[in-house]
Amino acid sequence: MRERQASHDARPAREFEAFVAGAAGRLLHAATLLTAEAPDANPRARRLLTLALAHTYACWHRLRGEDPYDRARQYLATRYAREAWHQHAAIGRDRPRPPGTLAVLTPQERLIVVLRLYEGVAEEQAAALLGLPTERVRAICDRAITTLTHPPRGRAPTVRGPKVAPS
Repeated sequence: MRERQASHDARPAREFEAFVAGAAGRLLHAATLLTAEAPDANPRARRLLTLALAHTYACWHRLRGEDPYDRARQYLATRYAREAWHQHAAIGRDRPRPPGTLAVLTPQERLIVVLRLYEGVAEEQAAALLGLPTERVRAICDRAITTLTHPPRGRAPTVRGPKVAPS
């Protein structure tokens, strides 16, 4: 009887381990895109992944047919959005940009681009997850794609004319 109970208790742990083995890489890549960190130096993304997996594990027994990947992605996105909002409010726009490809985007633009283009989340689902109107999600995504395809230029170099001797 005790062996059967131990086997029954170990089953969810094995299921979660299988889930992590299959989903952690993709979730880490999504988190790295969100944080705009370099893939080989991504401590913020790894922290987001750890928190998302811990949250998913904590509610594993309550999923009841719900997709655990969707739950983990949802937590990852909302946690990132909350942290990005707090950092933006505390630091302001003058903070240095991280080195990743999506670094030219605002945190909200990055979140929407990652959800829509990398994760394939429908506009309506992304809007519901973020608490925004669908039209707003579409507009932000369009603006972000424009920014990515036509990145803003840096400041123009100062051109100095020839020196003129005083007369």
